[in-house]
Amino acid sequence: MTNTSTWITLTRDCDATMIPYGDRVALTEGGEVQVVQQLGGSITVRTPMGALLRIDGVDADAVGIELADDAPASQSDGEFAIGHVVDALQTVFDPEIPISIVELGLVYRCDEVTRPDGSRLIEIDMSMTAPGCGMGDVLRADAARVVGAVPGVDGVDVSLVWDPPWTMHRMSEAARLELGML
Repeated sequence: MTNTSTWITLTRDCDATMIPYGDRVALTEGGEVQVVQQLGGSITVRTPMGALLRIDGVDADAVGIELADDAPASQSDGEFAIGHVVDALQTVFDPEIPISIVELGLVYRCDEVTRPDGSRLIEIDMSMTAPGCGMGDVLRADAARVVGAVPGVDGVDVSLVWDPPWTMHRMSEAARLELGML
């Protein structure tokens, strides 16, 4: 994780996503941002106006950052295990706070389904902390991307669900401790 108060000048134009609304915006070369966090293959930045934006890892060079490989080490053997899927989901982080979607309790269900043709589908139900959160599609796509990279996974279906509603009680004890909620 990175947290800095230094202003960084963008070296090229790039796209970003407004947090928490989910709207796409264009950042222009020469603009300034502060890095708030750098986790899970993306970078959260603050603009001079105070807006929080998420920059995808493919645009990390625009802020002068080389992202580390967040692939879980447990995938190195190439054999499928549902634990590897959970490990992959642990690398998807809320863009506002440095906690994974698993630790936040946003992942409600993660099941392996064998299709009639023998291929493996991973079905995931996840939620957001609030129904109006515009980052749902962004985090859903992140989850599908990292799980799709797990050896032995042939397909991923990630659904956003709202029942039961998310509450702080779904967070792991470690997440609550980190956020000072114990």
